[in-house]
Amino acid sequence: MSLPSVEDRRTAVDAYDFHGVHPHVRFGTASDRYGGWIDQIYPSDQYADRVSTRSRKMGGETFTERRVPIESVRHYFEHFAVLEIDFTFYRPLLEDDDEPGSNYFVLSNYAEHAPENTSFLLKAPQKFFARSLRRNGEFVDNLSFLDAESYVETFHEPALDILGDRLDGIIFQQEYQRVSDSPSPEKNVDQLDDFFGAIPDTPQSHIELRSEHLLQGPYFDWLDARGLGHVFSHWTWLPPLRRQWSLSGERLTAGDDQVVTRLLTPRNMKYAEAYATAHPFEEPVPELSETEQAHDMVLDTTALAFQAEAQNATLNVVANNRAWGNAPDLNRTIAHRILDEVEKQE
Repeated sequence: MSLPSVEDRRTAVDAYDFHGVHPHVRFGTASDRYGGWIDQIYPSDQYADRVSTRSRKMGGETFTERRVPIESVRHYFEHFAVLEIDFTFYRPLLEDDDEPGSNYFVLSNYAEHAPENTSFLLKAPQKFFARSLRRNGEFVDNLSFLDAESYVETFHEPALDILGDRLDGIIFQQEYQRVSDSPSPEKNVDQLDDFFGAIPDTPQSHIELRSEHLLQGPYFDWLDARGLGHVFSHWTWLPPLRRQWSLSGERLTAGDDQVVTRLLTPRNMKYAEAYATAHPFEEPVPELSETEQAHDMVLDTTALAFQAEAQNATLNVVANNRAWGNAPDLNRTIAHRILDEVEKQE
């Protein structure tokens, strides 16, 4: 099946339709339901008067978040090919008594309203992959760290029950750790190997370690041997995407040939500052989108797309409002840059 012309693809991209930009790239976002995306992703005639609000305190400020209803996911997938669900990071789907928790019902609501031919990436609960958890303002050891049995019973299996084939991957995100608080890179691999050897191989697992000192050759060798994916994350304390590509040995390791890049925050900018700068997420914010590192992020993501093509893999571009001000516009910028390269090759 031939692709539309580059001109037609650019027209679609400017309407925030990212289907068919490139056969080896899927565009999506980290979370959805943003009221700031009305008239961009969500039709105003259906959602302008159906916005709920909630207050969020951060960095000494209070922000009002505007959200459209979950059923808006059907319109989301008219624009994007994949959706990363983030709320599952904060608690499993089943509670300690094995009864469905609030996240179970929210995810079920997504499943009910999303079209059949769609793809979800879920974040695994931090309960099972964080070495420490914040409790009462302090970090304490996580007693459920790498508890494979509980992970499978309270999250993995119920997630598959809810989403079925639409669950395309699970992202395991681990918090930043100082060298003094971390195991050696070799010990880290040994610990992770026990866990991933005890959980199902499907759907695909993708790992995001936020500590650069753990991203060494033996770690990427292990990912490759196990068929686990490395998440190329543009985040506060991680090196640039091009540096991560070099550290990986210039290889894509996921067994299902899917690659995930998460464009989350500017480097060296903490979450709260990025959030405050990007809020209310309606448009690009120059302090985020017109910097040298933002330019590099776009170029590096574009390069990663063509590396995926060269290795017959598919790149999932997961954009976040905090990286740019508005995630759909970040995807639009990357899509046009990819099409620039396509034109050069023609």
